[in-house]
Amino acid sequence: MHAGPQHTRHPFEFVGVDYAGPMSIKNKSGRGYKVSKAYICLFVWCVTKAVHTELVSDISTDAFLLALKQFVSRRGKPACIYSDNGTNFVGANNALKKLGRFIINNETNLTNSFQADDITWKFIPPRSPHFGGLWESGIKCIKYHLRRVTKDLSFTFEQLYTILTEVEAILNSRPLSPLSDSPHDLHPLTPSHFLIGRSSNAAPEPNITHLPRNRLSMYQHLAQVKQHLWKRWNKQYVSELQTRTKWKFNYDSLKANTLVLLKEDNQPPMKWKLGRVEAIHPGADGVARVASIRTTDGHVKRSFAKICPLPLDDKE
Repeated sequence: MHAGPQHTRHPFEFVGVDYAGPMSIKNKSGRGYKVSKAYICLFVWCVTKAVHTELVSDISTDAFLLALKQFVSRRGKPACIYSDNGTNFVGANNALKKLGRFIINNETNLTNSFQADDITWKFIPPRSPHFGGLWESGIKCIKYHLRRVTKDLSFTFEQLYTILTEVEAILNSRPLSPLSDSPHDLHPLTPSHFLIGRSSNAAPEPNITHLPRNRLSMYQHLAQVKQHLWKRWNKQYVSELQTRTKWKFNYDSLKANTLVLLKEDNQPPMKWKLGRVEAIHPGADGVARVASIRTTDGHVKRSFAKICPLPLDDKE
């Protein structure tokens, strides 16, 4: 789908928006709480695929417009918003069917509200969710891993919102391409560079993924959820990059000083292992399967199965 001009004046000028949920939230910590539902509203910048998340309490016009106001207050007003047509939710679970009816029934009200703010709102074609693949992949990623990490847990609104902002930072920390052409620069360009001018960094935390939940404080519990989600998503993301690279990149043409992403286990959240290729080592059959790589921690050797060249769309 054409998402607008390639060169935009500011971040999130052209965005896709979608909902995920429901998530269970409780009205207070401790005992005697009541559980209700909340939904995730995801905004995806069509140019860099940077994401912004908002937590909304229900499926209504007012709740969505409040989420939009919060988004605009922090990211700036978009020129155009793309979203699913309500009919795309037919055949989904009951909660998303409700969301589909909400979009269909409030299309006129939402469109008028956007026009008053000088924002164009465009629907993708009915029954064509693949037209919204840009934001659908982001929602799928958040929804898939968040549900498996939280399982049957319930959080307060503030706790769940904290988790979502950390998920947002993790997604925006993913490497896109080399930051410069210098062979000594091991830093990648990330979506965060377009939003805050630098890469996202998490505060150092001990690895507590192995500790039982009943031994953790509330703060530690939220940190454990983030670490579990990072461990799952990081492994999946690098594997998907390798799958795409397999068909787009000829490893025999891997050149010296190419920036590569290393597939490493037990990396802390938002810490990506990157390095520059120094040499490739052909085997006895003349086919190269191993490369020597220079990283910030020294020199290592890795098989091609453990590395992913950046950028993915290298025309060479």
